[in-house]
Amino acid sequence: MSLIMLKDIKMPQEFVTPPKLSAAELEKDSSLFDQACECIKAHKALLIAHYYTAPVIQRLAEATGGFIGDSLEMARVGKESPLSTILVAGVRFMGETAKILSPEKTILMPDLSAECSLDLCCKASELKRVKAEHPNATVVAYANTSAEVKALSDWIVTSSLAVELADYLKGRGEEILWLPDRHLGSYIANNAKTDVYCWPGRCIVHDSFEAAAIKKMKEQYPETKLLVHPESSAEVVALADCVGSTSQLLAFAKKDDAKSYIVATEHGIFYKMQQACPEKTFIEAAIGPRSGVKLEDAACPWMGLNSLSKLIECLESEGEARKSHEIHVPEDVRVAALKPLDRMLAFAAAIKSGNVPNNL
Repeated sequence: MSLIMLKDIKMPQEFVTPPKLSAAELEKDSSLFDQACECIKAHKALLIAHYYTAPVIQRLAEATGGFIGDSLEMARVGKESPLSTILVAGVRFMGETAKILSPEKTILMPDLSAECSLDLCCKASELKRVKAEHPNATVVAYANTSAEVKALSDWIVTSSLAVELADYLKGRGEEILWLPDRHLGSYIANNAKTDVYCWPGRCIVHDSFEAAAIKKMKEQYPETKLLVHPESSAEVVALADCVGSTSQLLAFAKKDDAKSYIVATEHGIFYKMQQACPEKTFIEAAIGPRSGVKLEDAACPWMGLNSLSKLIECLESEGEARKSHEIHVPEDVRVAALKPLDRMLAFAAAIKSGNVPNNL
């Protein structure tokens, strides 16, 4: 296999991230839990929350009959719900994905400025230029991208299906242009044993896990297993006992017989891991300094924008105020983006059935 990193890609070298709420601010926000529950019920909304949101947001989803999962699962549940108002707690591309699948529904988010560093690393204008330079390549975009980028792609994929899709495309003799995460691109190339033209983007959280420090943690806790998301560096992935998507890491922790785990992914997942395995211990993997960003811990700063106060404001807003919370995707972009999303859903269903046709 060969990983060919794309050159001269215009993307941020530094990221301006929102400040974390103080302990006092978090406590004050948490006091709004009952009010938020009543607000969701009063507005007949479905709250779909990502695993990386704060525990209080995940508890709210549970308390109101909502859903917690990864970005594709969130969008699928939103589509299947009979409710017409979907409240997305996550980052903006997740809201856009929900709107792509459910154009007739009102898709709201607590804060539309909730970004994703991977999304910020890949602009549609840059992708158009790179596609022109690689006209024969099949464009495979990670779910962590904007609606505009999805609309320019041939396939959308989640981390749980990325290697399987690369194997499938290799079998069809297709050249892969992968975007936007450099580490997941490397993981795909290594495991599918295929050539990949790779975008050099990064998730600021997963890119911060530090291999040398994690080695020391493993030595300190020899009975502890390491769970790693493939958006982490190859050096960190090489140390792992399990590499997988958020859902796959959670499933592994449930069925595995170890009593403790070092976890190298965003720490919001600890809520569901501890809930599913109360007898087990979960330890945050060590992070290190990275250029262009400063993180205190393995927390996505944009996920932290999903507060109860903003959630209530979002549902109760009207008129012009509602515009700062509602997701809109131009119809031409939505229709174009739906094609690769539907392709991925069909591929996922085919993988599950064990019968993958050669003409998806």
